Amino acid sequence: MSSSASRSPRVGFVSLGCPKALVDSERILTQLRAEGYEVAPTYEAADLVVVNTCGFIDDAVHESLDTIGEALNRNGKVVVTGCLGAQPEKIRERHPQVLGITGPHAYEDVLGHVHSHLPRPHDPFVDLVPPQGVKLTPKHYAYLKISEGCNHRCSFCIIPSMRGDLASRPITHVLNEGIRLLNAGVRELLVISQDTSAYGVDVKYAAEPWGSREIRTKFQDLAVELGALAKERGAWVRLHYVYPYPHVDDVIPLMGETGLLPYLDIPFQHGSPRVLKAMRRPAHAENTLARIAKWRAGRPDLAIRSTFIVGFPGETDEDFDLLLDWLEEAQLDRVGCFKYSPVAGAAANELDGPVPDELKQERWERFMEAAARISAGRLAAKVGTRQRVLVDAIEGEGPDAVAIARTRADAPEIDGTVRIENGSRFRPGEFADVEIRGADTYDLYA
Repeated sequence: MSSSASRSPRVGFVSLGCPKALVDSERILTQLRAEGYEVAPTYEAADLVVVNTCGFIDDAVHESLDTIGEALNRNGKVVVTGCLGAQPEKIRERHPQVLGITGPHAYEDVLGHVHSHLPRPHDPFVDLVPPQGVKLTPKHYAYLKISEGCNHRCSFCIIPSMRGDLASRPITHVLNEGIRLLNAGVRELLVISQDTSAYGVDVKYAAEPWGSREIRTKFQDLAVELGALAKERGAWVRLHYVYPYPHVDDVIPLMGETGLLPYLDIPFQHGSPRVLKAMRRPAHAENTLARIAKWRAGRPDLAIRSTFIVGFPGETDEDFDLLLDWLEEAQLDRVGCFKYSPVAGAAANELDGPVPDELKQERWERFMEAAARISAGRLAAKVGTRQRVLVDAIEGEGPDAVAIARTRADAPEIDGTVRIENGSRFRPGEFADVEIRGADTYDLYA
């Protein structure tokens, strides 16, 4: 399909995978818009389609390959990028007709493929895009990526082979992007990376001039500065993908006193020391329980969410019981759980003791039952309290309208919501103080 002489060329975009991939998509789209391309809403309306893929687990690989095939069938001109692009042979074997393939965060390479098949209308002019860039999230929240890659070599993960070792963005770049987003009306910044609390390790915490002073490229300094910026504007900052290193202790006192929310997203993955060792995780179960207790002693309203894997190779009944005991003691607010599945290229594939699928399913169900009971109990304790919430959407009209909002303890799309009666009084993107009148397993009612 060729572009019409009467309009700008149009690029379709499909973004799969995690928020980190979503930020990559936003950056590519921002540059495309700066060069005069339009973003097409459908395959058929596009002159070319970019598919940003995920390759973390087998299901994600299949979804990515199926999406590439759909784009080829409905459009014909497809450029592939993202994590699966780090394994181009998988893509070429199934879809040899794609126009080009790049790995993750290869922004210039993606643009080069687009330029060669769909020449850009003009040189970039920054007034063609809003100052915050093109965003794929609602206007009132945005993901702020602080680094790429990861220095860990967890046995179940192939992310470092796709995205490389840790590469931190200069802290002044991150803060300037945060300021642009807040000035554009964003009410919540969601800080993301592969390992947020390792920010700056790769550059030895290099200091950079910021006004009349210097700030270090370091997790603690970033938390201080972003929290202060958000507080000035009445906004929130939420930290994701934080490993429980000792220096995280220094950030807990900042929470709630600035715009930094009392919330941590920490991928604990398991509670058995033996399984954690097989996973090559950088923290031990006994240390994390002590750290959680210390954090909550200083910040009782701290909300913690995490993800876990059951059925990891070699996981015994005793290991699983240890995980359930760990969960009971930790009393996490929000929990997700995955049944282990092999990932091509992961070291865990060589481990002995595969867990049968039916046993994985049984353990997953038991884990989720325990997590649901804990969640219901923690939410029930909030009934009768007043909570500050951020409104995301309005469902329905008139007196039957319901506002869908989130407390400080809830990240968008992955945690729970607050359903507020008489929702027509509110607008998406505004804060409200509400009284909690009910709760179920995962959501609140106000």
